[in-house]
Amino acid sequence: MNTTKQLFAIVGPTAIGKTSLSILLAKHFESEIFSADSRQFYKEMAIGTAVPEPEELALVKHHFIQHRSIHQNYSVGDYEQECIAQLDSYYQKKDIGILVGGSGMYVDAVVNGLDVFPYIAPEIRLELNNEFKTKGIQVLQERLKILDPQYASQVDLQNSQRVIRALEICIGSGKPFSSFLKKHTTKRVFYTKYIGLDAPREIIYKRINTRVDQMIENGLLEEAKTLYPHRHLNALNTVGYKELFKFLDGSWELDFAISEIKKNTRRFAKRQLTWYRKNPNIHWVPYNRAFEDAIKVLIHLK
Repeated sequence: MNTTKQLFAIVGPTAIGKTSLSILLAKHFESEIFSADSRQFYKEMAIGTAVPEPEELALVKHHFIQHRSIHQNYSVGDYEQECIAQLDSYYQKKDIGILVGGSGMYVDAVVNGLDVFPYIAPEIRLELNNEFKTKGIQVLQERLKILDPQYASQVDLQNSQRVIRALEICIGSGKPFSSFLKKHTTKRVFYTKYIGLDAPREIIYKRINTRVDQMIENGLLEEAKTLYPHRHLNALNTVGYKELFKFLDGSWELDFAISEIKKNTRRFAKRQLTWYRKNPNIHWVPYNRAFEDAIKVLIHLK
């Protein structure tokens, strides 16, 4: 492994300050930023995904920010291939890259590669999709809890795409989806150093509530209105949008929808932390001393 090439992965729960830290580090090390936030990829979704402000984007070159449309299929496998190709080219001229984002699966795909799954007949996915449309997500959730309780305990059960993907593997292979995870690590041309931003739970939740209020003030409802006709797309099955769609279709009051955004974002942050806590290579630093402590860790970490 060529350890002169390094990737600094900045992780942590939503609203903790990853964007600010990544920009400071990129400027310090004269590096570029590669986003691993699976919702910031989409150019139609800016306010609700907390895309960096234009002034922030202008400070440092960013990759994988609003480079796709919600109308394009874009999987974690597509992202891994594109990101690795860009990183391979990038490391021809630079020694340090910054990977930042709250999507743990996408960070893992870049660092370790994706797991290898068996071929599954496409009819199984079609049947599951039809079942989802006719019976709803809860039936699929309960089946996953039976077929693979381990994965069901860690996946976002509201994410229909991930639930269906896990179920099709369980059904098609006769084995739990989780049994295929982390069976190998792909060799990379870079060495990864992780920095995790942390804070007491009450501070994380307060920052989340403040951010949601700011999003509403910045025009999140108006953004949701423009996206409402496309609400069936998987990219829009996202906290912040799906709750406002409930308001727009008359199911919920606006105040309740906003409170649900806050609640679901807090739940999302909890799942993010659960994912990251399993990685012993992450060096956690306080959110309010992020840059100073991160520099110390990154310089001395072998």
